[in-house]
Amino acid sequence: MPDGAYEVLGGSAAPAGEGGGAALDQVAVMSGSAGVIALVLLWVGYLHRTRRITWLQRIADRLGRVFNRPGWVALPLAMFLATILTALLGFIWDVSLHIGNGRDEGPLANPAHYFILAGLFFLFTAGMAAIVLPLDEKPGPAAVRITRTWYAPVGGILVAGAGLYALIGFPLDDVWHRIFGQDVTLWGPTHLMLIGGAGFSLVGVLLLEFEGSRNRPDPDRRESRWMWLLRACAFGGLLIGLSVFQVEYDFGVEQFRLVLQPMLIVAAATIALVAARLTLGAGSTLVVVGFAAVVRAVVAVLVGGPIIDAPRNVFPLYLGVAVVVELLALLPLARRRILWGAICGLAAATIGLWLESLWIAAIFVDPWPSAMWPELLAMAIPTGIAGGVVGAMLAVVLRGEPLPRPAVRRALVVAVVAIVAAATTNGLMIEVPEGARAAVQLRDAPEQGGRMVYADIRLTPADLVGTDPEWIQILAWQGGVGGDSPGRGLVIDHLRRAGEGHYVSTKPVPVHGSWKTLLRIQDGRTLTALPIFMAADPGIGAAEVPALDSFTRPFVAEITVLQRERSFDHPAWLFAAASLVVLACSLALIAALSWGAARIDDRYPHGSRTEEKEQAPVP
Repeated sequence: MPDGAYEVLGGSAAPAGEGGGAALDQVAVMSGSAGVIALVLLWVGYLHRTRRITWLQRIADRLGRVFNRPGWVALPLAMFLATILTALLGFIWDVSLHIGNGRDEGPLANPAHYFILAGLFFLFTAGMAAIVLPLDEKPGPAAVRITRTWYAPVGGILVAGAGLYALIGFPLDDVWHRIFGQDVTLWGPTHLMLIGGAGFSLVGVLLLEFEGSRNRPDPDRRESRWMWLLRACAFGGLLIGLSVFQVEYDFGVEQFRLVLQPMLIVAAATIALVAARLTLGAGSTLVVVGFAAVVRAVVAVLVGGPIIDAPRNVFPLYLGVAVVVELLALLPLARRRILWGAICGLAAATIGLWLESLWIAAIFVDPWPSAMWPELLAMAIPTGIAGGVVGAMLAVVLRGEPLPRPAVRRALVVAVVAIVAAATTNGLMIEVPEGARAAVQLRDAPEQGGRMVYADIRLTPADLVGTDPEWIQILAWQGGVGGDSPGRGLVIDHLRRAGEGHYVSTKPVPVHGSWKTLLRIQDGRTLTALPIFMAADPGIGAAEVPALDSFTRPFVAEITVLQRERSFDHPAWLFAAASLVVLACSLALIAALSWGAARIDDRYPHGSRTEEKEQAPVP
């Protein structure tokens, strides 16, 4: 290989330690702390169930009087609101730390992990509170019997289950790293468990609030605008929760093809906004996207501003999809909920995404090139229709209307899962060009904490990249946050085309210290990279890839450069089996949410026009 570049990339990640799982002393501390907290909470729950304490019930009832909801709904919702925002801040902060600094020295060395753990732990606690609180009542006709006299609301079970699913991701993540090394990507299987559990818990919250609305302490008291606003915020939380799968794109360090981003945007938007519009009425989608934008903006300022001083992040606006959904709601067809949801999904995946692309082009690192749109639409349209159907079915439940018969709704859920799986599989398909390489010449620029360079790059073959690629860029990341480090640990330079196969940098990039600087290309299914500079990493046995003044290196699979700490020294079946375990857990969560929604819809009487008028907020 030219100049021996790739021998130094070949160090396998250690099964534990720096490149693998957490240090055992940190595992012991975290496990012990979690165990103590769990025992305390179990003890409080036991004392409440045996009526040896009354303060928990008094707090719940006091909140219940404020919101006109049973205490087993009011207290868990108040807990949930605080904890999920804590988890979101910790999550965005954690991603920014990995982008700016690289892997953790350990779970206790990363301050963001404390926010994530606290948020997820008390998310689970909020669900358990809804399960534990009912003493002398059956919390609605859909409640699940636990003992002879103890019934739990369905929404509480789902929130607790989603929280438990997310929490299980933490110990599994450590096991994963010990086997496969550090996969520094948001889309690692166990990472998806963490964010998926938190995101989908919002469905349980909405169902729990519905159960509470049908068991109000004062049924003659009219709903206030504040309660309507709180429900809109819950839908905004659902939109945020479904958006976290896109966060690598928000930072501009996505490790997967760009065509997946619009598919993920339309999935989140159609589920949350279609459900919100049918449930809450006119103008609700604008409130939902406004709430989501404010929350994400506050978090972005906290993380990327002077307080934490980490790499900046942006976020989808969803305003175009919201406008499309609001306009389509004016059609009489909106009375046919599921068909209307499908039509909204189609419009969201076309007109809505085009409107969203204007925002993407203005503020994101990687705009959507015109050449990507045929594949974009082929993936986004079926996903949008599927998301619109899911959102409509959720709204049908929350409106107290009948779902389709069981065979039909089960077929719809299976079809939605199959559509999303097929679109995702297509988006994950990549090609690494054989024999492709780049001749790179580096020219020194003024130092910024170390050596900075401009790059002149000539590709072989010259037609490796077309005229409208998703990106051809130099990415420098994990250079450390703060101090003299440029770009807060992240620098991205979109190269300027100087001729066929000839590209030049537009700004200096770092090639010193702990930086990992690489040339990246994505053009259609082609996704490849080569290192320009990689710092030595004794923790995984990797030597430095030097930034020579002139060199020629081959293109390789991008994952081998971006996820340098990851170990590929294991049987293929082991990774497949481990991934299937995570997939099975994820499908179980989806099945549980579907079961809960169907149970509520089947057990509660379907609302009449009189009931709907009674439930309406005060003008």
